[in-house]
Amino acid sequence: MTLIDSKLSDSILVTPDFRLVTLDFDKQMMRRALELAARGTGQVSPSPLVGCVIASGETGEIFGEGFYLYERVRHAETLALEQAGGRAAGATAYVSLEPHAHTGRTPPCTTALIDAGIRRVIAPIEDPNPLVAGSGFAHLARAGVEVSIGLLADEAARLNEKYIHCMRRKRPFVHLKLASSLDGRIATRTGDARWITSEESRRRVHQLRHEYDAILVGAGTVAIDNPLLTDRSARPRRRPLARIILDGRLNLSPTSQLARTAREAPVVVFTSEQVVPESASALEAEGVEVVRNVAGGGRDLAAVLDDLSRRTLQSIIVEGGATVAAAFLEAGLVDKVSFFVAPIIIGGNDAKAAIGGRGAATIAEAFNLRDLYITRHGRDVEITGYPDKGDA
Repeated sequence: MTLIDSKLSDSILVTPDFRLVTLDFDKQMMRRALELAARGTGQVSPSPLVGCVIASGETGEIFGEGFYLYERVRHAETLALEQAGGRAAGATAYVSLEPHAHTGRTPPCTTALIDAGIRRVIAPIEDPNPLVAGSGFAHLARAGVEVSIGLLADEAARLNEKYIHCMRRKRPFVHLKLASSLDGRIATRTGDARWITSEESRRRVHQLRHEYDAILVGAGTVAIDNPLLTDRSARPRRRPLARIILDGRLNLSPTSQLARTAREAPVVVFTSEQVVPESASALEAEGVEVVRNVAGGGRDLAAVLDDLSRRTLQSIIVEGGATVAAAFLEAGLVDKVSFFVAPIIIGGNDAKAAIGGRGAATIAEAFNLRDLYITRHGRDVEITGYPDKGDA
C-alpha cells in the first residue's frame, strides 16, 4: 500500500500496484463524499463526519451513497453498500475518512467493504483515532483491496478539523469569534454594541454556532448583554449547544436568560471556591451547573478545557469578551479565529477594543494568522484564519 500526499500531483494518484489513475472522476466522487459527510454537521460529535459513495469508474454510475449520523448508529459505508446491493462487487468506494477495522458501536466497516466485493477504496486521510489509525487501510490491503490515500486530503482534514484536533491534542478545538468596527472596537465608550455587524453576519454566526458543541463567554459579556447564547440556525443538532461561562465571582443572576433556560440547554459556570454558597445554590436551583473546584476559579483555561473534554465536548466557539479573548490567545489555546468587521468607525479612547490583555510588545510578537479566507456578509467582511503556532 502506498501513501500519497495530495499535493504531489494534480493529475495522477499512485495505487498499490503503481498504476496511474486519472483523477477527474475520482475527484468528483470524493467531493461528493465530502458533501455527504458535511450533512452530519451538528449531529455526529464526538465522532467524525463521514460520507461514502460507491461508484464505477468505468461507467461513471453511482450505485450507493451514505453519510454518518451518531444517533443512527450506522456508518456511511454500510448505508452506501446497502443502496448499492450486488452492484458493489468490483466497484470503488470513495470514503471521506479511513474506514474502521474494529468493533465499536458498529461492526468493522472494512469487513463490510471486503464482503461486498469492493475492488478499490479511495480515502483522503487516515483516522487519527488510535483504534483506527491505519489499521483500516491495512485490513483492506491484506484482503486484496486496492487502497489509494491522499486525494483531496486538505479539504477532508479541514472538514474534520475539530475531530482531528480533539483526537491529537486531547482537548476541544477552540474557535475565537469576534465582531468589531473597522477600527477594532466591539462597543462604544458608553458600552453600546447592538448591532455593530449586519443581520447577514449574525445569521452567519448562528451557522457557525451550529458547527460547535459549546459556546463560551466571560462574566462581563453576560452582565452587559444578558444573552441566551443559543444556536438559532434552525438546523438539526444532536445535542443542545452547551453554554459555558467564566465567572470567578459568580455574578450570574438566577433571573438571567441563561439561568432561566438552563433546563433547556446546559449552562456550566466555572468559578472560584470562595464564592458565597447561597449564590451557587440559587443558580443550581434553576438547573445551572456551578463548577467550583477547577484550578484558578475558571482562570486556568487549560483546566477548563480539560473539564469540557471529559464532557465529550469536541469543539468550542469563544464569543467574548475582550478579556476572555486575550486570555485564550495569550495561553496559546486558540485554534481558529474569525473576525466579522463592519464598515463603521467608532473611535474614542474609552471605546472597548476587541482584544484586551497585555498585547504584543513588538510587531514580531503579534499573533499571525495563516490560511486566510475572506467572505462578504451583507456590508460586512468575515476574515477567518488559523494562528501560526509554529507547528503547521
